[in-house]
Amino acid sequence: MNNPAFWYPLDNAAKIFPAVINNEITSVFRFSVVLRHKVHIRSLFAAVRDIEPRFPYYKVLLKRGFFWYYLESSCSLTPVVVDDRMPCRRCDKEGPLLRILVADNRISAEFSHMLTDGGGALEYFKTLLARYFLNRGIEVPPGFLYMDPSEKPDPEEFEDAYNRFFSENIPANSRRPKAFHLPFPLNRKPSLGIISATLPVAALKEKAREKQVNITVYLAAVYIHAIQQIFEDLSWPARKKKTGKISVQIPVNMRNLYPSKTMRNFSLFVMPEMDRRLGHYTFDQILKSVYHQMQLETDVKLVSKILSRNVGSERNIIVRAIPLFIKNPILRMNFKKMGCSQYSGVMSNLGGIYFPKSMMQHIKSVMVVPPPPNKLTKVSCGMIGFNDQIAITFGNITRSRELERNFFRFLTSENIPVTITYNRNCHDEYL
Repeated sequence: MNNPAFWYPLDNAAKIFPAVINNEITSVFRFSVVLRHKVHIRSLFAAVRDIEPRFPYYKVLLKRGFFWYYLESSCSLTPVVVDDRMPCRRCDKEGPLLRILVADNRISAEFSHMLTDGGGALEYFKTLLARYFLNRGIEVPPGFLYMDPSEKPDPEEFEDAYNRFFSENIPANSRRPKAFHLPFPLNRKPSLGIISATLPVAALKEKAREKQVNITVYLAAVYIHAIQQIFEDLSWPARKKKTGKISVQIPVNMRNLYPSKTMRNFSLFVMPEMDRRLGHYTFDQILKSVYHQMQLETDVKLVSKILSRNVGSERNIIVRAIPLFIKNPILRMNFKKMGCSQYSGVMSNLGGIYFPKSMMQHIKSVMVVPPPPNKLTKVSCGMIGFNDQIAITFGNITRSRELERNFFRFLTSENIPVTITYNRNCHDEYL
């Protein structure tokens, strides 16, 4: 992979995206940092160019083959553009799958999920920030870990880790029933609205510790509790028409379970759920159930069943022999039938970044914007910690903000301060 020109097939998680992407389902997610000074464009351009050789697997273009799409190395430079349009918009056809955006004091990096997941993207973003600060003469202490641009990429960073850790003769994971979906009407296009808030990590940790769970479990329970409120507010005839299963899809970084250095996608999902047909659940009941479900579903043996289902179908010789023009409509159908129909919402916790004092004094906030939700789930949620704060961002394509209100109001009722830092409706100007 050290050759200047190369190509490789999409990894197992990325294969679905070329078939389902449109102007609304873009598969693009964003990391942003808001600085305490205006972005110095020349220093940012230099930082982007400096780190390009370290991440060759992100400097690629999507190409169409006869049986599958694939990624091919590109001579084009990573684009650095003005951030004046809607976040997480679709990548141009056969265009770059990574772009850097600038607006006043904000630097953003947007990635297509065909390239990587949040784990890989976060490493790139940390490296970009470190290089930018160094170019500005700002100290980056050795304690701030990032990928050294002077080093050559490890060949393992290119790997499709799903295929590496796939095992034969493991029973496939069972299919889940349909989930409850938010009943709100959709916005007119462009439809994505965004709201982001920051919370003190100490208050959140204290509340989670009090309940004897971690932050991800606690916030997943808050999410399900917020959806349950919406379900219960429906009229009885409307509830009768809806399935009572409330389920939230939570990506899990598989690098924490398997020894892989891949910088491509390597995430699978857990889906804690509650069946509202059994009656109302108190928050503590939801929390207890979510905790045990996530403990069970992140067990390596059960994770291997999901790997078996996902990779096994890809390796099927009949599937491999079907031309792409036939595969695409089948993939689109499966995406709806076997994918988004099974969960009520998505919540991604990208972990955290700890900035040393020399860097933090130049940073106001950090934010992650998840990929725009589809027309079934309608809302998505992403979060990232930075030093003593955690930023939680909702992407919403409906005319209602009831889910976000329920979510943040519950947190304030638990004496966790919530500060809204970014709030844009779908037709506001993006600055």
